Amino acid sequence: MEKFELNNHELIPAVGFGVFMIPNDGPTYEATLKALKAGYRHIDTAAGYMNESDVGKAIKDSGIDRKEIFITSKLWLQDYGYENAKIGIENSLKNLGVDYIDLYLLHQPYGDYLGSWKALEEAVAEGKIKSIGISNVTINLWNKFKDGMTIMPAVNQVECNPFFQQKPLREEMEKYGIKLEAWYPLGHGNKELLENEYLVSLANKYNKNVGQIILRWHYQEGIISLPKSTNDERIKGNIDIFDFELTDEEMKNIQAMDTGKGTHDPEDLSNETRLMGLKIHD
Repeated sequence: MEKFELNNHELIPAVGFGVFMIPNDGPTYEATLKALKAGYRHIDTAAGYMNESDVGKAIKDSGIDRKEIFITSKLWLQDYGYENAKIGIENSLKNLGVDYIDLYLLHQPYGDYLGSWKALEEAVAEGKIKSIGISNVTINLWNKFKDGMTIMPAVNQVECNPFFQQKPLREEMEKYGIKLEAWYPLGHGNKELLENEYLVSLANKYNKNVGQIILRWHYQEGIISLPKSTNDERIKGNIDIFDFELTDEEMKNIQAMDTGKGTHDPEDLSNETRLMGLKIHD
């Protein structure tokens, strides 16, 4: 698995396995085990996904050395605020059954953001977390939060795919050495994207599927991608992207597909009310 270097010199696998919307108590365990057996070494979960315990159990049962596996999790809104965040971090460590988490993110850009960030920074100092990051943070939100941070985020996990390439945000993040991490890297099954005529032509040229072409594009753009699947062949295929290379012209043609529009607007404050109302744990 190829890796990228973060701004704190930690290494992160370029492609991770996402477990969003996969149920706990079995399905996430089985999917994570499949992913680890297929060669993934980066698993992305979150307190809000309610499946950290399945991820932790699968990692333990895989027989793979913990040091070889990169674990990402995220603090949920209900645990925001300095004191609450400290408890939330401990809960994630307990649920995952690990002594440290490789990357821990603030999941949403609302509430007592900087109080929560302070707790994450302290957890880094205590060795409980190796890298910390942000998620769903736009340029405007970044300008709101950045001056209150002592440790710069290692990543910003946002929606990103060939139809929504986050070019201005990526340019801004690069100033601080913050890597972009893509959720919905395949457009969440967007038929228009996955059946795009040009991408299909590239898939035929390289004897790959369209998803692999898109994930290779992410990699060559320097973007960490987090594809999700419970299908055995898709799980294996989504990391089989390192034996070919898109040309400069092909990269430019894909770059030209950008619409600048995504499915989620983090600056819509109604999101905070809606997300705070979600009950994720007792």
